[in-house]
Amino acid sequence: MTRLFLCDTTISVSSASQCGFIVITRPEMEIGRYHWMYRSSRPHRYHHVPALRGNVSPLGIQGCFECCIKCLGGVPYASLVATILCFSGVALFCGCGHVALTGTVSILEQHFSTTASDHALLSEVIQLMQYVIYGIASFFFLYGIILLAEGFYTTSAVKELHGEFKTTACGRCISGMFVFLTYVLGVAWLGVFGFSAVPVFMFYNIWSTCEVIKSLQTNMTVPGDQICVDIRQYGIIPWNAVPGKACGPILENICNTNEFYMSYHLFIVACAGAGATVIALIHFLMILSSNWAYLKDASKMQAYQDIKAKEEQELQDIQSRSKEQLNSYT
Repeated sequence: MTRLFLCDTTISVSSASQCGFIVITRPEMEIGRYHWMYRSSRPHRYHHVPALRGNVSPLGIQGCFECCIKCLGGVPYASLVATILCFSGVALFCGCGHVALTGTVSILEQHFSTTASDHALLSEVIQLMQYVIYGIASFFFLYGIILLAEGFYTTSAVKELHGEFKTTACGRCISGMFVFLTYVLGVAWLGVFGFSAVPVFMFYNIWSTCEVIKSLQTNMTVPGDQICVDIRQYGIIPWNAVPGKACGPILENICNTNEFYMSYHLFIVACAGAGATVIALIHFLMILSSNWAYLKDASKMQAYQDIKAKEEQELQDIQSRSKEQLNSYT
């Protein structure tokens, strides 16, 4: 039978060993107490155990289903919704606005300004706006993808789904730059949203005037020839443009054309698309602000963990040196 004996100054090590005792000196007891107190602070080591059946082993090894759940947990759903809303709004604004501008030029040339020199400046401005629409669509396609990728990076980093998380001052600076740029773009799109409401207002006035003419013809009260719409008062064509206005049946025929119907409704959809883009940018701004705050907190936590790991490493070095000295002493 083996017996445990604490060796002190009362008995020698050789005599205790001859008697069949396991000799434990006081320094060894101190090292054992240190192991017992600081065992939880040491890094754990996991050994892979192969699964027996199915996708998950009885020891908790992740299978296909768990990996899918983990990947779905790293999806930035808020950024994904904002990206879809931004793409939809920009697509509606650019596509519908481009076609509506073309229809507007056709209406002006056929009914309000028969001389090409009178609306030459307006045609150049509309053509320039169509080129700007191409640039807006391309830019926001790339910018939306970049913001979505930044959302994936931040979500995975904060949840620590792909290994050890490390953040740098450059990464936090890029996140802050996205916050500022999204704020500027949001303010700019507020102006675009207000500007896109102007043609809706103009077409609504023409449409409402046509409805008045129809109601007068139905009631047979006042002749519709006295009701006119003068496009020159909106400032889009000069005052010397001929004819510049449309009255009575001519105005009613304009409202019944396919160009007027399509342009009016496309301008409404383009205005709605600009509003959706503003909402998406506000959503992006909230997401980026919260992500930047998370990165800032994570950097502080990272610095704390580095200091803690350094202190634990120093304690382990002290322990190993003490054990070496003990072995050399014994």
